[in-house]
Amino acid sequence: MGERHERLLLVSTNYAPEQAGIGPYATQLAEHWTRERHAEVHVLAGLPHYPAWRLDPAYRHVWRTVDERAGVLVHRRRHTVPPRQTALRRALYEATILGHGLLAPPRMGRPDAVLAQVPSLAGGLLAARLARRHRAPFLPIVQDLMGAAAAQSGIRGGGRAASAASAVERRVLRAATLVGIIHESFRPRVAALGVPGDRIRLVPNWSHVAGPATPRAAVRARLGWPQTQTVLLHSGNMGLKQGLEVLIGAAREAPEIRVVLMGEGSQRERLRALAAGLPNVEFLPPAPEADFPDVLAAADALVVTQRATVLDMSVPSKLTSYFTAGRPVIASVADAGGTAQEVRASDAGWLVPPEHPAALAAAARELAADPAAADAIGARGADYARTRLGRAAGLARIDALLDEALTRPRRQPAPPAAHATEEQPR
Repeated sequence: MGERHERLLLVSTNYAPEQAGIGPYATQLAEHWTRERHAEVHVLAGLPHYPAWRLDPAYRHVWRTVDERAGVLVHRRRHTVPPRQTALRRALYEATILGHGLLAPPRMGRPDAVLAQVPSLAGGLLAARLARRHRAPFLPIVQDLMGAAAAQSGIRGGGRAASAASAVERRVLRAATLVGIIHESFRPRVAALGVPGDRIRLVPNWSHVAGPATPRAAVRARLGWPQTQTVLLHSGNMGLKQGLEVLIGAAREAPEIRVVLMGEGSQRERLRALAAGLPNVEFLPPAPEADFPDVLAAADALVVTQRATVLDMSVPSKLTSYFTAGRPVIASVADAGGTAQEVRASDAGWLVPPEHPAALAAAARELAADPAAADAIGARGADYARTRLGRAAGLARIDALLDEALTRPRRQPAPPAAHATEEQPR
């Protein structure tokens, strides 16, 4: 490895060993900087808990620690982990992330730049504060819009929290040197939060998993899925905003179809209760990382669902993995949102109205009626992932964002914040 010339700080509540959501993107980015830029890379992260919303048992007694993973120094801070989502519990989660990060920022030299993975409001505030303290460029990457999320997701008390979350987002994003967004559908809302258009850059997520390597028939046999039965698979977080009740309804509409929900989340047990007595609904734990691409590819269709109210707040990270698997996507989502835009751009699936079980079941029957056409549709998704969502291209876009920020004239910083206590690793 060559001489290290940069010191970079990434603030991301989620990080490896988490395999879902934004954790893999944060991990691959930090490791890329260590390997390709020969940088000294630090990550300020929480304790592993997503998507199960349960603390990883390996960290049960950890309060504050530093892990070294693939040359990256990961500074972990304890925080609450709410097993069920309400606005109050989410606020406590964010508050403990913020409080512990302020009390014990990473022990490191002055960073050349500070990046943050946002949706965590606390993470964005921490990153902005640390960048201001060190007079370093601040670069938030907007993966989600929490103000919109609070209003749209159906979390209890979310309406009351929306304006407060938007106010924090406005403060964080306006303090940025440049702002990265993962999808064009985010641009109007980020601009509405007061970010000038000339400081917004598109940095789409990439496909962070490998393609399938095992024959589909062998994987289906191992999973107990009959070769002749159409399997719809949803993989990932089972939360409120996903509106996964539509899949239970589709299973009732089409008893010949097998519906598989693979993953964890706050709504898992409620969904199990809704599916009681339905022999064609199956719940699986998250697949091991090495098996994940093969399990996705073994399904006949991969399903992404969102509540009808979810419009421009997020684009599910699972889509990149779905496309890579080479199977058709059925998207039960609002037609005007970013998820629908991606499915149309890829030409790799069906768009059906959200919260409409009969429409979802009809799409499943349509793909079952013409397996060759379904294979061709899935192949278009794999082509889209290969040509548009490659890891190297995605990382290069963030490198370009970082390089631009490092050479951009510095904005006059606000007065530095009061000194916080350094960590004592243990």
